[in-house]
Amino acid sequence: MQILYQVDAFTNTLFSGNPAAVCVLDAPADEAWMQNLAREMNLSETAFLVPRTDEGHFDLRWFTPAVEVDLCGHATLASAHVLWETGYVLASTPLTFHTRSGPLYTRRHHKRIAMDFPAKPPVPAEAPAGLVEALGEQPVYVGSNKMDYLVQLASADAVRTLTPDLSLLARVEARGVMVTAVSDVPGYDFISRFFAPRAGVPEDPVTGSAHCALGPFWKEQLGKDDLVGYQASARGGMVGVQVNGDRVTLFGEAVTVLKAELQ
Repeated sequence: MQILYQVDAFTNTLFSGNPAAVCVLDAPADEAWMQNLAREMNLSETAFLVPRTDEGHFDLRWFTPAVEVDLCGHATLASAHVLWETGYVLASTPLTFHTRSGPLYTRRHHKRIAMDFPAKPPVPAEAPAGLVEALGEQPVYVGSNKMDYLVQLASADAVRTLTPDLSLLARVEARGVMVTAVSDVPGYDFISRFFAPRAGVPEDPVTGSAHCALGPFWKEQLGKDDLVGYQASARGGMVGVQVNGDRVTLFGEAVTVLKAELQ
């Protein structure tokens, strides 16, 4: 019997932040089965964990309803939350997740969870065909980090009110497109939204991995190593970011919504 959890990540309030499913396995599972379960859950990501022999070490894979992805922040946060909350691992034990993006290190930081991720800074890029048309806004800046495009818009309000053509956006060859602007709300340094229709996620509520690019980008723009971002989706969520050279630390909270038995 396998237990499945659903967790709201990057929030301390139920039914906000970004929901992720977490499945702790005894042994590696068939890839097609994992993809089918992710499709059944129909969340932006479902995480699959397999323990290694070393305490606190796990293999971790992430699937959207359509594809396996190389990096996912909110489902990593949800995975760490489940392992500590259920007592599978002592809360004092740091976690190391072995992934397609290398090892990811996670620890408790007061009430929050701190995740050590690789920085994915964007470099300036030409807007690919169809991107500007899909967004319906003229970018201030376009960059790419080989996973995603980062598009800076002129104002926070332009980010909040953006209504992209998702069918056109799905033709852009990238995992996803993040749009961002400097914040106009005290307490936040920048705001963003993230669209990934090509990966089966029309709009992701809160995207940890996008902040691996947003953090380094806004560090250069604002001259700050410690930043707070707000992802302005319908559910919304806050991500703390600390930029440390070629690594970033992402900070967030999580709450468990449900626990289920897989038949």
